[in-house]
Order: sequence, then C-alpha cells, then structure tokens
Amino acid sequence: MLLAVDIGNTNILFGVHDGSEWRHHWRVRTVRDKMADEYGVLVRALLREASLALADFDRIAIASVVPPLTGRIEEMLADETPVDPLIISHSVDTGMRYAIDNPAELGADLIADAVAAYARLGEACVVVDFGTATTFTAITGDAVVLGVAIAPGMNLAASALAGGTAQLPQIRLVPPSRAIGRNTVDSIRSGVVLGYVGLVEGMIGRFQAEMAQSSAGTSGADGDIKVLATGGLSSVIAPLTRRFYAVDPWLTLDGIRIIGERCVPQ
Repeated sequence: MLLAVDIGNTNILFGVHDGSEWRHHWRVRTVRDKMADEYGVLVRALLREASLALADFDRIAIASVVPPLTGRIEEMLADETPVDPLIISHSVDTGMRYAIDNPAELGADLIADAVAAYARLGEACVVVDFGTATTFTAITGDAVVLGVAIAPGMNLAASALAGGTAQLPQIRLVPPSRAIGRNTVDSIRSGVVLGYVGLVEGMIGRFQAEMAQSSAGTSGADGDIKVLATGGLSSVIAPLTRRFYAVDPWLTLDGIRIIGERCVPQ
C-alpha cells in the first residue's frame, strides 16, 4: 500500500492507494511552523479514522514545494515506519524529459501533474493547476515537459486586493451572477473569478498555439491539445469554461503514485 503526500503552500494532501484504487484522500491546511511531532499526531489521527496506521504502508512518496516541511514530514515518518520515502524531483525516474532551462527549478507538484496527465492521455496536453499559484504546464506528445507559466492564484490575488486597499474586504470566491457587479462583494467576485476565467482561457489558447507550431509539440488544430484541470480551486473555474477536457482535483496525487510505483527498488 502506498501513501502519497503532496505538500503545498496552502494545503497538504494525503492519499492512500491500495494498488488498485484510491481508498482515502485528505486535504489539510499547511502550517509552516508545525513541528514533526504535531504532524505525527495529525497523520495518525487521519489514518486511525480509516482503520490504518503508518506501519501498514510499504511505499511512501512525497512531492513538496515547501522545503522546511519536507524535512519535518520525513522526520515524522522516520519515527513511525522503516520505509524510506521517495522525495520527488526532476532527478528521480519519472519517465519524463525536460526541455526547460533548469529542471531543478521545476516544482515537484508540476512534475507529478505532468506524469499523471501524460499517463492518462498519452499525448500532448496542458495541465492547469489551481493552487496558491495558478500554473500551466505543457507536455509534448513524446513525454517532454516543454515549459510552465505561473500566475498568482485566485485566493492570493483576492488577499492582495483586500490587504492593499482601505475599503475592499476579503471575500469567499464563488462565481457572481453577472459580470457587472452591483455591490462591492459581487464586484470583487466578478473581477477575480471571471477575470481568472479570461486569464485561463487566454493562456490555454497561447499554449495550444505555441505547442501546435512547435516541432516538439503536436500536429493538428490548436484545440486538439487537451487540457486537464486540477487543484483545490478547479471546481470554481471549471463550470465557467469549456476549455477543460477533464477536471481531477486529485491529479497531483495520482502523479505521485505513478512515480512512487515506477521507482520501487528491484
């Protein structure tokens, strides 16, 4: 059984895979100053609810974009299980190649996204991951990560708007009923949520056009390049656009699983 861990700036995702299917998922808030023992208490409690313990896992794979927490999670695991976790990076065997200037800069979550998307589709595609940042990852038809675009995530943008102004509040991000807001809350929702729809659709169009023109991309019309959406806020944007081939909030965990299975010692 495999425990997949995705350590992000806002949330940490845990997934339990029994070799055939995902049995459990959990999403918890990232707390950067939480100690290893505190995470141990949290993880044991989550597993206990599923009648599991860390000793039940023979494989553990971690993708992290928060380096201080990577070490603490490793420390917590070392106290609970003899299994050495696989820490995902460009240097492990992912089955992908990288056409970017410095592969070491590529986040482990984006590597996992690319692996999962290519495993699902087997062709050129784009992954849009709605997290703390909104990221766009281009994967070619021959399993090359072609490049990435990074924009501030919706929550980050809304927080910056509230923090940088005197009269605009922090709000919950849900789609407004119309683009022309008639009160402050709906006006912010329109600008942030519907504005992000425009950002996402525009970036997808640019990615598809560049990939279609690239010799490393794919032949055919721009729209032939499928787009997968993932991340906690994908459910907010997905109903507002037709540009997504599929939406999978657990895509990153699936990529972690695939890499973890691929890197099992022989």
